[in-house]
Amino acid sequence: MNVGILTAGGDCPGLNAAIRAVGKTLTGAGYNLIGFRDGYEGLAFDRTMPLPPSTFSGILTVGGTILHTTRSKPNKMPLDGRYVDMSSTIVENYNRHGLECLICIGGGGTHKSALLLKELGLNIVTIPKTIDNDLAMTDGSIGFDTALDVATNAIDSLHSTAGSHKRIMLVEIMGHRAGWLTLGSGLAGGADVILIPEIPYDLEKVAKVLKMRAGEGKPFSIVPVAEGAVSVEESIEIARLEKLRDEAESKKDRALYKAQLEELTKLRYDRIFELGAKLEGLTGLETRVTILGHLQRGGTPSTVDRLRATQLGCEAARCVIRKRYGVMVALKNGATDLVPLEDVAGKRHVVTPDHPWVQDARKLGVSFGD
Repeated sequence: MNVGILTAGGDCPGLNAAIRAVGKTLTGAGYNLIGFRDGYEGLAFDRTMPLPPSTFSGILTVGGTILHTTRSKPNKMPLDGRYVDMSSTIVENYNRHGLECLICIGGGGTHKSALLLKELGLNIVTIPKTIDNDLAMTDGSIGFDTALDVATNAIDSLHSTAGSHKRIMLVEIMGHRAGWLTLGSGLAGGADVILIPEIPYDLEKVAKVLKMRAGEGKPFSIVPVAEGAVSVEESIEIARLEKLRDEAESKKDRALYKAQLEELTKLRYDRIFELGAKLEGLTGLETRVTILGHLQRGGTPSTVDRLRATQLGCEAARCVIRKRYGVMVALKNGATDLVPLEDVAGKRHVVTPDHPWVQDARKLGVSFGD
């Protein structure tokens, strides 16, 4: 009874805890667990790692993943300097190893790939993992809580230097196109302005708030900025480019699709220093930028992430034992729930304007620049 397991997409704390929970539960039930290194590449290029019971000792608190990870997709795999569809090879390797099921731990891209493999006839069970917290149909994902702690601690640390120098401190926080990390850490860290992708900002309004604070004898401000945050003008341009990108994709015009994607990336990311310079010019206040980057992905998993990973991993193993395939193991109201992959893949969980965190922030006087 062979079962495969892989971790795909970005790394995060808690992956090893999930591997441990799956492994201890399955091997205890008489199954043989086979690890595939480097995400879906491991299954495509047959990079296996034996996972005997001794493997699971001492990994609960270790960040990252012992299986390593990549963002490669089954139908878009890097090979000899180009991308090729390795889906059929993955099916062959799955069958050659005599797998009863493949357990995939990952985020949005991982779940799209998992659905593709399910549609090719493989037995799949997935576990939600993403620091972005943007997976649909689950109350939480492995990695989010630890990353939230890291971002909050960074904001806490910046308060003292911001106050000492009377500066505006912009803190770029991960999250792709979802504002959960930025909103949560900003609210917990006492931020004055929070900029997230779901609420496009007006820079003039942001500057007005910061100048008002300075006039009230509050000469410093903390401004967490999501990496995907955009202005009102940029949000309109993004909508236009996304429409062109989708049209290009439907026509299978890869060159045009790639061009629109590049333009979208320029609009969404790597603009934090430009934003800082504009704010300094508008407010006359010294402005500094801090980019947390991959610090948010590293370190020891928090208690919450260890518990989530253990709970989800054990339930994923029970799915295999009960032969419940084609599902993601989700968290719902503190318990586990099984959600069809079709209901997860391609869908995102984002911050809504009426979310309690947004409402509470506004009541506290936090500005979203809108």
